[in-house]
This record gives sequence, structure tokens and C-alpha cells, in this order.
Amino acid sequence: MSHAELKSVSDVLRKCSHPCNLLVFGLTHETLLWNSLNHRGRTVVVEENRYYAAYFEELHPDVDVFDVQYATRAAELGELLASAKELVRQECRPVQNLLFSECRLGINDLPNHVYDVDWDVILVDGPRGEGPDAPGRMMSIFTAGVLARSRKGGGGKTHVFVHDYYRDVERVCGDEFLCRENLVEVTNGMLAHFVVERMDKDSFQFCRERNGTAAKRSG
Repeated sequence: MSHAELKSVSDVLRKCSHPCNLLVFGLTHETLLWNSLNHRGRTVVVEENRYYAAYFEELHPDVDVFDVQYATRAAELGELLASAKELVRQECRPVQNLLFSECRLGINDLPNHVYDVDWDVILVDGPRGEGPDAPGRMMSIFTAGVLARSRKGGGGKTHVFVHDYYRDVERVCGDEFLCRENLVEVTNGMLAHFVVERMDKDSFQFCRERNGTAAKRSG
């Protein structure tokens, strides 16, 4: 990430009114930085490569890393979106406990306690998204959207960052599950910052507006 992108995330972490709950999709060069910036909070990292996850956690036992096997391909974007829209009142609803979800876009095999946390900040920087055969970030973006809307704390908001927003999967899924109306800024055309509010359990629509207004862009 560039300095401006790093600053966008770190500024939010510093403004947490209490120790932050930070969920990161993807082990990257910045992982130790996020953990350091959130040194009084809880940081959990979700990684697609189980060997790298185990190796990293052995070197840095203070960082919680969980591996997830993604069963999607970036080339399946259209099919997966169509399925999620069709099932938005059932398996793919915006407010639910993903531990019990059968939605193809929901990550349901993380440790139970991950689904009970009210995440203040979620950063989507994984899994791999380059090329049609890469897993793509459809599942991580959908899961971020559901976790943000399913917070148990009343009136809570979650800052969701999506890296590589210039790519089709990140942009389309961000608009679909995080919503243009929640888009605060896009830094350097790369890092999208959404602020997503908690929703009522009987909500069956991710976005209130189908055509969001133009967002502020920086960089």
C-alpha cells in the first residue's frame, strides 16, 4: 500500500473510542503494522494459504491467523452475484450468523467466536484476485458486509476498507454488498473506504439506494 492508503486505515484505527476489533482478510506486508497500530485491541487475520498462516503465526504468536479455503473463482462473479440476489431473503440475507449460513458467498468455517465479535474495522486485502482462476474477493467482501450489518451493539458502525478497488470483482462486490451510499472515499483509485451501519434482523436489502451518489475521492 502507498503512504496515503496506509494513512487512511491508520487514521480510523487511531480514532477508535475503545480498543478496536480489527478483522483483516489476507496476510500482507502490512500485517505487523496493523497489529502494532491496534496494539491494545483485537486483531484477527484470515488467510487462504494454510501453510503460510501456520508459519506466520509461529513467528508471531501475538497475531491470530485463521486459514480459510475459498471455493470460488473470480470468473464466477456473475453467477455468484445472481445466486446471492436470488437468495437475499434466505441464505444470503444481509443480517445473519454466518456460522450457520449456506450462502455460497458466506464464509462459515471460521472459529465460532469470530462471528460473535462486533468488528469496528474490516480490511479486505485477500484472497488473491488477479486472473480468472484466482479465488477473487467475492466471499470476503460479502462476509464483511454481513458482519458489519449483524453487529449486536445498537447503533454501531463498521469501517470497511477494500483494497484493489480498481478491479472488477472488488468494485462490483463493493457496490453490491457494501453500497455506494456508504462509500466515504477512494484513495489513489486503490483503497475504498465504506462505513456500514448495523441493520435490523428483518432487513432483506443490502443497499437502501440502488444508485449511490458520487463519492469523495482523494489522491
